[in-house]
Amino acid sequence: MPRDERDIAIQEIDRETRSDDSSPALNGLDGSTADRLAPHSEESRIHRANIRFEPGRNCWRVERAEQAAFLIDGEEYFSAFREAALAAEHSIYILGWDFDTRIRMMIGRESDGYPDRLGPFLRALLVRRKRLHIYVLVWDFHVIYFKERQWWLPQRLLAHRRLHFWKDGAHPVGASQHQKVVVVDDAVAFVGGFDFAQCRWDTSEHRMDHPDRTMLSDGTPCRPFHDVQMLVDGDAAAALGQLAWTRWEVATGERPSPPPPNRVHSPWPVSVQPDLREIQVAIARTMSAAADQPPVREVERLLMDLFRAARRCIYIETQYFTSKVLVEVLTELLQREDGPDIVMILHPSSDGWLEQHTMDVLRGRALKQLRSVDRHHRLAMYYPRVPDAEGRCISVHSKVCLIDDTYVRVGSANMSNRSLGFDTECDLAVHAAGDTRVETGIAAFRNRLFAEHLDVSREEVAQALRHHSRLIAAVEALRGRDRTLEVFDKNIPPEVDELVPDDEFIDPSRPYETQLVPVEIRSSAHRQMVMGVTVLLIVAGLAAAWRWSPLGEWMELSRLLAYAEAFERSPAAPFVIIGSFVIGGLVVAPVTVLVTVTVLAFGPLHGFVYSFIGMTLSALATFGLGRLMGRQLVERWSSRLHRLSRNLAAKGVLAIVAVRVIPVAPFTVINMLAGATHIRTRDFLLGTVLGELPGLLAIAVFMDQVTTALRAPGLGSYLVLAGSAIVMVTAVWWLRRWLSRRADFSNGKT
Repeated sequence: MPRDERDIAIQEIDRETRSDDSSPALNGLDGSTADRLAPHSEESRIHRANIRFEPGRNCWRVERAEQAAFLIDGEEYFSAFREAALAAEHSIYILGWDFDTRIRMMIGRESDGYPDRLGPFLRALLVRRKRLHIYVLVWDFHVIYFKERQWWLPQRLLAHRRLHFWKDGAHPVGASQHQKVVVVDDAVAFVGGFDFAQCRWDTSEHRMDHPDRTMLSDGTPCRPFHDVQMLVDGDAAAALGQLAWTRWEVATGERPSPPPPNRVHSPWPVSVQPDLREIQVAIARTMSAAADQPPVREVERLLMDLFRAARRCIYIETQYFTSKVLVEVLTELLQREDGPDIVMILHPSSDGWLEQHTMDVLRGRALKQLRSVDRHHRLAMYYPRVPDAEGRCISVHSKVCLIDDTYVRVGSANMSNRSLGFDTECDLAVHAAGDTRVETGIAAFRNRLFAEHLDVSREEVAQALRHHSRLIAAVEALRGRDRTLEVFDKNIPPEVDELVPDDEFIDPSRPYETQLVPVEIRSSAHRQMVMGVTVLLIVAGLAAAWRWSPLGEWMELSRLLAYAEAFERSPAAPFVIIGSFVIGGLVVAPVTVLVTVTVLAFGPLHGFVYSFIGMTLSALATFGLGRLMGRQLVERWSSRLHRLSRNLAAKGVLAIVAVRVIPVAPFTVINMLAGATHIRTRDFLLGTVLGELPGLLAIAVFMDQVTTALRAPGLGSYLVLAGSAIVMVTAVWWLRRWLSRRADFSNGKT
């Protein structure tokens, strides 16, 4: 935005604020300044007093910490962790979503006498400390993350008897171990968004071209990475130690021994200066239901309460923002004439194709709703931008929320349905409760974040907050440098929105098995599911048998060609060939082989016609079989699965054409799966015909040229054959690319 336009916008924001709210929105470094300049109304004081940390409702426990610190970005966190780990005497617990022993932690820093990489560092600790035990609990990840994960730990590290490592897979379908907690001797604890994983280390400068920030598996440069971890000690750390070893016991069935009582040493990192002292820390969790306990959704309730406690401003940093519950709460606040400013720092676009096509779209829907109710212009959304010719941005992975200068929350939970519903999460929150020292510390943390994102000093941030009566106006006044906060204004095209299913499939708030199968029909639905899976396994087994067993000998071209030529001139030949396609479809015979034999035996014209009719009838037969056996399962499952099937049906023709041209499964399997959905028979037939034609035509022409070349070898026939092959490959490549473009909506484009 040009400077003059930004100044006009700032003046308009300030003018609106003075007309509808006489109290300043936020002022300066000292969080109590606004209170001194404009006394709160009695109603506001009562509203604030009603927000409390309540164990069993919006938190698990509230415990005292003598000191706490906010660690911004990987350089600070990894350095602080190493200091604390070097002072460990009894135990180190590491709970995470990911864990990679190859990562470096001391880039650009002087050596502390221990190996730089995580795995050798932990082993050196175990060798040096004879009573130290290290417990590592991480998610037993899904295969879709194979590229960025370390698949196994070094045997030398695993072999150490005091290194305890476990991949936790004891979760409902779709859930994960997502806590990022490190506890040292139950005396200090780190909680936030950081894993010990690839592409996490970075400095606060976030240089786009940093030579040491690469993906370990293939050397691909990682883009700048922003995250936050909170460090606490005292009873709060001890409670987090209990949480850690309880999680270990639940996952492994083994109960670790607690640290000895009456400890006198403190592993607090010497280089870390506390931001807060003598505070009460709330520990909030998300956990899915277990056999002996209901689901835990303390983080969701905590965030709802924090948002509703806001008087002047809400500051959010989050990787995802898709939670329906939080969208509704913020919608209520934006509709209020005296509501708070809401500033959101968002992840600009996800790294992976899958997340771009799912979570980014759901976030777009949520933000669209918030924009639609922002009549008072109290919502501002940004992403951190750094100078880069290729347009790359900072990865925002932090999970931070600040309310006025009164509350601060840092944790592992994203503002998504999954994180607030049934993933395993852990957050920390602090309430100033009128303590001006704590308010000052919270305000200083906020100013550090703004200073980093806007590439200004903390003093400049404090001055802007003192000068402007609203948080958004202060941010707008500071924006505009090469490295700055850029307005997040991405929208979802309507055609893209139609393609992506309901969020309860992509980002559910409950485990899949509880939302998909209603209790009253669960046993019946399970029987239907078992039947469907059994049929698919049989079909897959037949396909594998044709490919890898002696049964495949029956599909040798020479043998089939001899059979076809034996009755080539028979009047019944067309019916036998077409019937062979239908029977072949039912037993999952390779359809390409049948087409090739037919073309070779009957020539390009008749072979094309027979193959086309046979493939189409075979497709309809197996489609009908899938509809007969699978539709009942779709109908009996929940309405959400029903809607997903309907959404697929809306793009039925294009979907069928795509899987014909870009096959992802055997011909028969595709037909049966299509039959189980709401794709209309007419759309399936049209998509099948359009999808079959290019391949059939290519095989017919190509095989005709092969036959010609074999019967009359020579340079001319070989050149024609080569030309036909080039044309066929080019046509198929173009068609696949066209289909991919139609399905591709990366970065909000189709």
